[in-house]
Amino acid sequence: MGMTAHDALGAGTLYVVATPIGNLGDMTTRAVEVLRAVSVIAAEDTRHSARLLSHFGIDTPTVALHEHNERNVAPRLVARLLGGEDLALIADAGTPLVSDPGFHLVRLAREAGVRVVPVPGASAVMAALSAAGLPSDRFTFEGFLPAKAAARRKRLQALVDEPRTLVFYEAPHRLLETLADMAGIFGSGRRAVLARELTKTFETLHGDSLANLLAWAQADADQQKGEMVLVVEGAGEAAVDEAEARRILGLLLQELPLGQACALAAKITGLKKKVLYPMGLALEGKGDDAGGG
Repeated sequence: MGMTAHDALGAGTLYVVATPIGNLGDMTTRAVEVLRAVSVIAAEDTRHSARLLSHFGIDTPTVALHEHNERNVAPRLVARLLGGEDLALIADAGTPLVSDPGFHLVRLAREAGVRVVPVPGASAVMAALSAAGLPSDRFTFEGFLPAKAAARRKRLQALVDEPRTLVFYEAPHRLLETLADMAGIFGSGRRAVLARELTKTFETLHGDSLANLLAWAQADADQQKGEMVLVVEGAGEAAVDEAEARRILGLLLQELPLGQACALAAKITGLKKKVLYPMGLALEGKGDDAGGG
């Protein structure tokens, strides 16, 4: 687009400000200064943000900007920016626009020639990735998976051969179903890390194979609570073999019951039956929507 800060003469600046994801010590001094100085703060949930702002003695007025009102509110905010006011955008936690509203506002502001300035800070994606011990030179952020079981499996199926590390957000009440689907579709031996309640009191980072991670989370109800990031290893050579095994198993399941199909697939592929069985279960259950929603 080639726009410069001077495109809209006399316009204010839109600051995209990261806020803590839990530990208030992660608020940067720059973020506090910016939030105190702007005319208005656009916040995803003004009541939620009120606690953060009062903690840092910030009494700047706030306006709600969430997915339901963003298309209506964004043009009004851009008009204020063009009128010379500085604005800040914050999410409920972490870096705005990462699975949060704000995209329309930022795009409208840029199209209007308004200067947009990032004020970086906490991000759950980066925090999880930095401590997961999985390759982070290349990764893909997938956000939240679909809530419905069939749609979730379809999305995971499309990612089976993705070689980059995969990063997901997940809702606590769907953690077990998601881990079960991942184990069935990616293969039970694929490595993953559950990063939970990052920077908060009960922060947990637990890495294991998908099958073991599922068993561990099932055994401890506390691990099924809070804010979650799942970091999953990308497809290696073994995963390509598993993809081929899954294709063979799928063909056999059209003709044979699960047990026989797994036994035959084990002979053809050389993979163990305990690896093929959950794969077969996932293939058989692909069309059901049990436990979705």
